[in-house]
Amino acid sequence: MTSAYLSSWIYVAAFIAAGAVLVVGILLFAKLINPSHPTTRKLAPYECGIEPVGDSWRPFAVRYYIFGLLFLIFDVESVFLFPWAIRLRALGTSGYIEMLIFIVVLVVGLLYAWKKGALTWA
Repeated sequence: MTSAYLSSWIYVAAFIAAGAVLVVGILLFAKLINPSHPTTRKLAPYECGIEPVGDSWRPFAVRYYIFGLLFLIFDVESVFLFPWAIRLRALGTSGYIEMLIFIVVLVVGLLYAWKKGALTWA
């Protein structure tokens, strides 16, 4: 029993090692055949075909990041509503109450973000 158990782990280790060797080999091969001729034009930051103006390290306003983060939060949280809506009858009253609490938390978060001005774009 012990030798069969160990031999199965040896196969797992062999596959992990083979995968690691394959990844390293592909990366080394790509590095060897990659033509590298850096010029100032190639090293310039690309901004949708428009010539860059000013410093490329100028910080962006934090509100854009907060706006995007709020979008991701509410987008991901809204995904939880679909399986709940499909299984509403099977979940019963407790599932309904739990989802109401969940929705109330989302609405409170949305109102908080709205009050703080995080939803204004400019």
